Amino acid sequence: MDFTLTEEQRALQATAREFARGEMARVAEELERNATPLSRDWLKRYAEMGFLGVNVSAGHGGLGLGNLDAFVVLEEFAKVSSAVAFPIFESVAGPVHALAHFADEGLKQRVIPAVCAGEMIVAVAMSEPEAGTALTDLRTRAEIRGDRIVINGSKRWCSGGGHSDAYLVYCRLSDKPGAKGIGAVFVEKEATGLTFGEQEQLMGFRGIPEADLYFDEVSVPADHLVVPAGGFPKLMQAFDLERCGNATMALGQASGALEDALVWVQDRQQFGKPIVEFQAVQLKLAEMAMQVEASRMLIYRAAQGAEGGLPSVLDSSIAKCVSNESARNVTSAAVQLMGGYGYSRDYPMERRLRDAWGWGIAGGTIDIQKVNIASALVGRRFDQRR
Repeated sequence: MDFTLTEEQRALQATAREFARGEMARVAEELERNATPLSRDWLKRYAEMGFLGVNVSAGHGGLGLGNLDAFVVLEEFAKVSSAVAFPIFESVAGPVHALAHFADEGLKQRVIPAVCAGEMIVAVAMSEPEAGTALTDLRTRAEIRGDRIVINGSKRWCSGGGHSDAYLVYCRLSDKPGAKGIGAVFVEKEATGLTFGEQEQLMGFRGIPEADLYFDEVSVPADHLVVPAGGFPKLMQAFDLERCGNATMALGQASGALEDALVWVQDRQQFGKPIVEFQAVQLKLAEMAMQVEASRMLIYRAAQGAEGGLPSVLDSSIAKCVSNESARNVTSAAVQLMGGYGYSRDYPMERRLRDAWGWGIAGGTIDIQKVNIASALVGRRFDQRR
């Protein structure tokens, strides 16, 4: 398997890098300082540049390129900050792809082109107060009543909560236990009965909205059913692509940290010479580079193996787990190399460290990825309840 980028992919990468580094660094500082999401004007700019829906079919308004192309673009933005990369993450790895694979064509045509045009943001609403890792314990319920679907319940830890225009809501659509009763419904923000909690104050992810969702007799058209009861495995298959996006967001924290650290250690002088001349610094840089490259190759493998479809749970979980752990290690090492400057908010390194920890929690924790990996290796799921 050849992981060398093509000439076209390198050109796409260079365009994304130039735009992200040249125009978004200042914006990233503002989003971090004010804890506000990227403006709709910037979203339109992203769309004009083709950064939204890179791996969405041309028939649905995207560029029609592959997952690898999408993650190459995403990494360049994530190097700058999680907040400026987040709209791209949602469009290339988020619930839009569950819609693309499983929704009816009418809903696809109404939603997906709008996302690619920067006119709509769609988030996924999965977790609940009593159902995070134990997702099949979710209680949010949807009933089909004639030509309508009525939803009651609540959701926690929704990235984009209160800000996104619509949500792919995982819910219980039948009385069958566990995964057998779970499906997903598309719900727009303006739906009567849908309300939002206060914005969460998190350790990192400033500029990425996060709020609870409350459903009180929320009624949507029946054609908003994306996956019926019993379709939980399909939802998880689509979520494997989101795991790869999560891994790429983590990779961006690590690779951005490494790039900035390389500049720093060659400029910073101590004892009369640049600190890169010290062997301890050289060893640290090498360890950081090893982890960055390993993460990138695992993401590329998962993406390449899924062209034309969705990645496997094994490939996506390995990529996410390794990238999440590497991002924490690499950003921590970068902060240490920069000393007090790395710990200062005047530099982006401490932000990367905080965000790196978040990506190892979001989208399934590192430990859960390891359980997924073991399950895939032995060919069966483990019952954590017994």
